[in-house]
Amino acid sequence: MAVREETELCAPVKSFFEARGFAVKSEVRGCDLVGVHPEAKEPVIVELKKTFNLALLFQGMERLRMSGNVYLAVERNRAKKGAHNQRWSDIVELCQRLGLGFITVTFYVTKKPLVEVLCEPSAAGAGVPAAKRSRVRASKLLYEFAERSGDYNVGGSTKRKLVTAYREKALQIAYHLEQHGRLSPVKLRELTGSPKAAGILQKDYYGWFRRAQRGVYELTPEGKAALTSHAEVISGFSGGAN
Repeated sequence: MAVREETELCAPVKSFFEARGFAVKSEVRGCDLVGVHPEAKEPVIVELKKTFNLALLFQGMERLRMSGNVYLAVERNRAKKGAHNQRWSDIVELCQRLGLGFITVTFYVTKKPLVEVLCEPSAAGAGVPAAKRSRVRASKLLYEFAERSGDYNVGGSTKRKLVTAYREKALQIAYHLEQHGRLSPVKLRELTGSPKAAGILQKDYYGWFRRAQRGVYELTPEGKAALTSHAEVISGFSGGAN
């Protein structure tokens, strides 16, 4: 059974790491999957592709600038013949040399996908040394992860609008404006718990808000539509705020 989109790899790989005790979220600052474990010093980053190629390898090397725990994950189609499917040992050796982990996912018609780790990330590889990792980029990755209330994206997505921490905060503001009517930035900061509420209103990146009068904002038709199109996110708010 062959996958059509790399997004199909997301659920089984995510479940695999969750079973290991990781909290996992999708599409975090360009990374397909990011996992955080309370006992791990660095997050796990997984890049997904239907097949192993140079683009995936480059992505993995780039992610090593943020964490030493980077995996590449591809489908393993046992029914597919050809050179690609016959050279797993060579791919594993290459990943080991670079310090990358390598995962395969086998899909079946009548049973759950099989996730196999063919090699773990290794600091002994010739990838990016810990001393050269960007603390700023790693910090931004973890900040974005922590600021999201849930996982509303699918790893490997390319054409979908992502639910980022910023979008979540904007949706919280939109939710309260719908519930309470016109409100001031101070009141919205109080209701959402977000110190950035005033800046989100003023910047109005999505076109969801407008100033009704001095110091008071209301929801635009686009903002109301966003609440409908992001109903899953809205339902995840505890009392409308996090």
